[in-house]
Amino acid sequence: MVSEDIIKKIAEEVATKLKTSEVPPKDEKRIAMGSDHGGFPLKEELRKYLDELGYKVKDCGPYSLESCDYPDYAHLVASEVVKGECSKGIMIDGAGMGSCIVCNKVPGIRAALAYDTFTAKMASEHDDANVLCLGGQTIGIALAKDMVKVWLETKFAGGRHARRVDKIMGIEKKYLK
Repeated sequence: MVSEDIIKKIAEEVATKLKTSEVPPKDEKRIAMGSDHGGFPLKEELRKYLDELGYKVKDCGPYSLESCDYPDYAHLVASEVVKGECSKGIMIDGAGMGSCIVCNKVPGIRAALAYDTFTAKMASEHDDANVLCLGGQTIGIALAKDMVKVWLETKFAGGRHARRVDKIMGIEKKYLK
């Protein structure tokens, strides 16, 4: 379990970062990754795949198939991204929805639930998503690999999409006061 003190500290760090300027991640090839027990097998496969692609994975857990709660791991993944320790994050639970909700509670996170390569591409290109959420029990390994590769390789388009992302972040800032 993540303690209340850790949650408060992370919230303060994120609020400070949002008030000043976005701090670039230390390593664009460092990805935070986590799951629950339902996403664990897919997480392990994707961790190896990312290694093959040249990414460095910060494994936020879990480390076995033992039953666990996705909010704990989703929060850890999102925290690594907002602190700038990792450039992006990938979170996998049974369906992906719960983790997406948790990640989006962390200020500075734009998590997207993707279910095919098109939605993975749009998450990067249009929404500048910094966390990709996947359903470990809804998609196969081959599709998940394709989705992750597309998501990581697709650049944010900017333009009218930047205006929209700025509006999303503006809404978030209203609730940080």
